[in-house]
Amino acid sequence: MPTIDEQIREIEEEIRKTKYNKATEHHIGLLKAKLARLKEAKDSQRKGGGAQQGIKKTGNAMVSLVGFPSVGKSTLFNLLTNAKSEV
Repeated sequence: MPTIDEQIREIEEEIRKTKYNKATEHHIGLLKAKLARLKEAKDSQRKGGGAQQGIKKTGNAMVSLVGFPSVGKSTLFNLLTNAKSEV
């Protein structure tokens, strides 16, 4: 199976060789769409962060509970943190 770079080169070459007219318009459009998908796949491969399971999380976290009045934000906060916030 060819790599993504090889597939991109093949499609670009086919687009270059194909004459653009009314009969080939749809085919070239499909090739351009496939080319865009392959380029996106190539970019996403490059951006992959890899496994991050070995990273220890340290420091303080800040969390906000946002919602309408009288829906139980304080109750939820008290249950999760074993703290007593004023209602």
